[in-house]
Amino acid sequence: MESLNRMAVELVDEAIDFADELAIEVHELGNDAVVLDFGVEALGGVEAGLLLAEIQTGGLATVQTGVDEIEGTPRTHVEVSTDHPAMAFLAAQKAGWELSIEGFEGLASGPARALVAEEEEFQRIGYRDAADFSVLAVESEALPGEAVAEHVAERTGVPTSSVFLPTFSTASLTGSVALAARAGELATFRLSELGYDPLDVLSVTASAPVAPVPESDEAAMARTNDALAYGSRVHATVETGFDRFDEIVSTAGEAFGTPFAEIFADHGWDFYDVPVGLFAPAQVTVDVVGEGVEVVGGTDEALLAESFGLR
Repeated sequence: MESLNRMAVELVDEAIDFADELAIEVHELGNDAVVLDFGVEALGGVEAGLLLAEIQTGGLATVQTGVDEIEGTPRTHVEVSTDHPAMAFLAAQKAGWELSIEGFEGLASGPARALVAEEEEFQRIGYRDAADFSVLAVESEALPGEAVAEHVAERTGVPTSSVFLPTFSTASLTGSVALAARAGELATFRLSELGYDPLDVLSVTASAPVAPVPESDEAAMARTNDALAYGSRVHATVETGFDRFDEIVSTAGEAFGTPFAEIFADHGWDFYDVPVGLFAPAQVTVDVVGEGVEVVGGTDEALLAESFGLR
């Protein structure tokens, strides 16, 4: 398979070429690293969010929008589909890199993680990327500077001139779209955490609603997680059966039915302090090749309507 970072950098080039149309801004730092503002100071938008989700999945997923309803109210939904779930979601899209450098704080995802390959997912998949470019998507209230780029360059083994940092705020339209694109990743990650071989997940298609953009990153963090835990739907085709499919979904958690604003508040708004099992899709259909179909979980439109301010 082609390098995840090489495929992602082709999409980054596309973003640079169409920056005006995407309402994003491109900044070359003093050390020649490139920061792409997808929605921090730049406006961004739906198309920017879709392209960002493609970049985060290393170009291995098809990402598009549609319209569905929440309690009779039309809402934009994001649909993601891939025949390479382990690579697209776990080796690339998963937000597994915490950045804390000289006062800068951010949560990073994308294929640059595969150049480091220290997280457990890479041992399970048996993959480590090799590339001359490093693409790391950063979720933050601020744009990263030279110190962040140098840190990424050092960790990924590339020169700073080959570091690309597409960056977005949680409280942005780009952020709402890109985060809605994570339902498939959550399902694949939960399966992996429960002991299922992620390479046996053959194909995943997932959909989740785009949360309205609130006034703060904290409120956006709560709404976008509500969108996934209470509004997402996933269809997965897998190679082998498993006796814990019912634990993939958010309904399996003790906190199901609690808005994420309350969950985060109980944990001091520390993302890493929240039990990882709470981050799960709402409803999943699993097709086991040659065996049968299992449907687990369910959505909660009433909670979503309250979270999104629709009632």
